[in-house]
Amino acid sequence: MSAGNRARPGLAEVLTVWILFGVVALEVWVTYARLPARELYNVGGSGFEGGAGRALVLLNFPLALVAIALLAVVADRLRGRLALVALAAAILCVIVVVPGVVDQDDLDAKAANALPALGVLIAVVLTGLALARGGIGASRPFGGGWDVARAALAVAIVLASIPWIAAELGFYLSDAPLLRSIFMSGQVRPEPGHPDIRAVHLGHHHGMDGALLALSALALSRVVPQIRGRLRLALGFYVALMFVYGLANALQDFWLEQLVKRGTTSLKIPSMIVPTLSWAWLAILVAALVIQFAAWRVGSLGRPPEEGAP
Repeated sequence: MSAGNRARPGLAEVLTVWILFGVVALEVWVTYARLPARELYNVGGSGFEGGAGRALVLLNFPLALVAIALLAVVADRLRGRLALVALAAAILCVIVVVPGVVDQDDLDAKAANALPALGVLIAVVLTGLALARGGIGASRPFGGGWDVARAALAVAIVLASIPWIAAELGFYLSDAPLLRSIFMSGQVRPEPGHPDIRAVHLGHHHGMDGALLALSALALSRVVPQIRGRLRLALGFYVALMFVYGLANALQDFWLEQLVKRGTTSLKIPSMIVPTLSWAWLAILVAALVIQFAAWRVGSLGRPPEEGAP
C-alpha cells in the first residue's frame, strides 16, 4: 500500500499531553497569583500578572520542548502547506534553548518568552485543525510489555513528584500527617542567596519540569510507530532524548531535596538543565540513542500500520 494510504497517527496521546500541561499551567498561574513572591523561588512579581508571567515561562520551558514533538505528530496528520506552518511553529519553539530566554535564576516573564509561546499557541491551533478534519483517529490498543512498562514508569514518576505537586498547589507536605514522614518538604534548608528557603520551596520546580517531559515522552512514544519515514526516525530519537533529559532533571532535583537536604548523602548530582560539554550530558545522549535503537530492534518503532492491515 502506498505511503499516502497509510493510517495517519491518532491524536489521543497528543490531546492527553495538552490536557496535562493545561492543568499544570492553571495550577502555576493560580499559585503564583495568590502567594507573595517572597514565598516562591526566583520571581519578583505576584498577583494576577505575576501568575500569568510564571505561566508564560512554563509555556517556554518545558512546554515549548514538548510542543516540538506534538507538532511532528500534527504535521504528519495535516501534511501539505499546514505541515510547513508546523515547521515554522517548531522553529519558534526551538528559540527556548537560546541562552537567556529562560533563566532559572530569574523566572519572571520577559519579551523573549513571547516567541516560543507563539510557537506553542500555533501548535494548539494546528492540533485543533487536525482534530476538526479527521477526529481523534485510531490509537494503538493498550497492552503488551511496552505499555505495561510505560504505565509502571509513569506511576513511579508521579509518586516521586508528590512533593512538587503539593508545592505547585501552594502547600508543604509537612502539613500532611502521613506524607510528612516520607518526604522532605517544609523544613528550612538554606541555599546561597536563599537563607530561609525550605527543603521543597513553594511553586514550580525544575524537577516537575523533568517529570512532565518524561511523562509526555512516555505518552508520545506510543504514536511514533504511526509516523512516516524519516520523520519517524527523527521523532523517535527526540522523544527518547526528551524522556532521558526529563528523567535526569527529575532525579537530580529529587536527589537534592529528598536525600542531600535530609542528610542521607553529601553527594550531589550536577545540574543538567542547560546542555553542556560534560559527562552527564554525554550520558544523556548515549542513553537516548540506546533507547531508540532498542525500541527499533524490538519493533516498537517499526513501520507504521497500513489501512486494512491485520
